[in-house]
Amino acid sequence: MILNPLKVLFIWLFCFLMACSSQDDERTDDTPLTTTDLKMEELLDGLQNPWGLCGIDENRIMFTERPGKIWIFNLDDGTKTEVTGGPDVITSGQGGLLDVVTHPDFESNGYVYFSYAAGRATGFNTAVGRGVLQGNQMVNFERLFQAEPLTTAGVHFGSRLIFDDQGYLYVSVGDRGNPNWAQDSSNHAGKLLRLNDDGTAPTSNPFYGLPGYAPEIFTMGNRNIQGMDIHPLTREIYTHEHGPQGGDEINRMQAGLNYGWPLVTHGVNYDGTAITTDTTKDGYEDPIHHWTPSVAPCGMAFVETPFTMPNGENLLVGTLAAQHLKGVRLEGDRVYETHRYFEGIGRFRDILFFNHRCFVITEGPGKLYELKEVQ
Repeated sequence: MILNPLKVLFIWLFCFLMACSSQDDERTDDTPLTTTDLKMEELLDGLQNPWGLCGIDENRIMFTERPGKIWIFNLDDGTKTEVTGGPDVITSGQGGLLDVVTHPDFESNGYVYFSYAAGRATGFNTAVGRGVLQGNQMVNFERLFQAEPLTTAGVHFGSRLIFDDQGYLYVSVGDRGNPNWAQDSSNHAGKLLRLNDDGTAPTSNPFYGLPGYAPEIFTMGNRNIQGMDIHPLTREIYTHEHGPQGGDEINRMQAGLNYGWPLVTHGVNYDGTAITTDTTKDGYEDPIHHWTPSVAPCGMAFVETPFTMPNGENLLVGTLAAQHLKGVRLEGDRVYETHRYFEGIGRFRDILFFNHRCFVITEGPGKLYELKEVQ
């Protein structure tokens, strides 16, 4: 039987509308919101390319500036103090002094870890080092890990740091401007790495001991991860990464998986030409969510109680190009709703929940804020 073309069109349209109606609660409209429930309280201004944030104790937080300076901000009296003795960094393009995190046993060992661009003039890549914080000094600072290969490219250092509940240190390394490196198992570029706290590779890593694989690799195919946090319930690592022109992603990171870059992406080259026709492919992990066109995500934190967002969002994402704070309602592995807050106040670089408070840093202009609920 041959169906009338109009009848075929009607059937297709009916099925499409039914499919859409079945997903009415999955709204990803990215609505801009002006809210009276939140405010950004400025704590510091005049910062020079701030990049990473971490908590030190109930009265102090630490932040980095990409040109190489480390600062402690006192929450009680509003003063900042420079910390000396940090790493020697190479400042080139997006590289410099980047993220910072304290050891899980910081109270007893005083260890503070930094990611930064290191190497030599003929080539450099993301490195990780640590020192002991004594007063306003980093004592006995040492480089623990150096990503390879070395290159003079000034882009895609990745560099987010986080410790998990087992004391493993996760380090993101971007593809360094060479997309094919993300699929090269012999190097660290375009990967999420897992290290012991002394910079060595855990024997439990998914590719440890396999010929042709760098032992530090936890996941592959990641273009440039600049946001990372641990899910408060599942305790799994979640990240977001920059796509090219389109295809910024949120991912749930699972050991040994390949997230596809550059073989699978929703983005295109900056000149508009195709990178690949595949947005999904067997053997590669799909993102939980993607933003196309790009928002250039940077910094990411799950919302910690008792802090609540106006629309029940449980994840905050900073954006550079879009210059707003993004509230994301994530349920399971599905993004149901996103909203834009505080549009146009700057390039959001990092977000920190610490001691029941939320801190945010921006660049262009360089400022430190506290995000507060309006009582």
